[in-house]
Amino acid sequence: MISCHSCGLLNRHVPGAERETCRRCGATLHSRRPDSLTRTWALLISAAIMYLPANLLPVMHTSSLFGDEDDTIMSGIVYFWTSGSWPLAIIVFIASFMVPMLKLVVLALLAGTAQAGARWRPMQRTRLYRIVEFIGRWSMLDVFVVTLTVALVHFQSLATIYAGPGAIAFGLVVVLTMLASQQFDPRLIWDTIENSGQHHD
Repeated sequence: MISCHSCGLLNRHVPGAERETCRRCGATLHSRRPDSLTRTWALLISAAIMYLPANLLPVMHTSSLFGDEDDTIMSGIVYFWTSGSWPLAIIVFIASFMVPMLKLVVLALLAGTAQAGARWRPMQRTRLYRIVEFIGRWSMLDVFVVTLTVALVHFQSLATIYAGPGAIAFGLVVVLTMLASQQFDPRLIWDTIENSGQHHD
């Protein structure tokens, strides 16, 4: 049986057929996502390139009566920590620095082991993929914080805040890693196991 990627209907696989289509929506059926690893690697490399400016460039530019100030993600974390708001500093550090980096590392691990045909711990690798999918939405936390801060400050007419180039780069990192996780086909993890006839826990 092959599941349709468009409507989700299970279709009976016809061995030897040159092209199979879904009997409900007519979409072309694939046992695996076409060029899954190639697309995953391309998106991962792009996200890794954008990760550096996302952390080095300012994410927020503030203009007030006291002057202009540019803040990066790390300077914001340091400010929260030194001002006594250490819970907020920890949350921003995890959501803005650790989560994107771990997503890049985990997706690279999954793509690399699938490409190499590794038989190493398929169940654990599948769980890693599910975790990456689950935490993907929380990677935008610091972008939400910047947006909320801009809205509140503009509402109170205290200062003028603009999103910096670091916020754009960070947004691209989040989007690219989310697309990479969507392009990766977790069934590739199990192909080598099934073809070898091995049993797994």
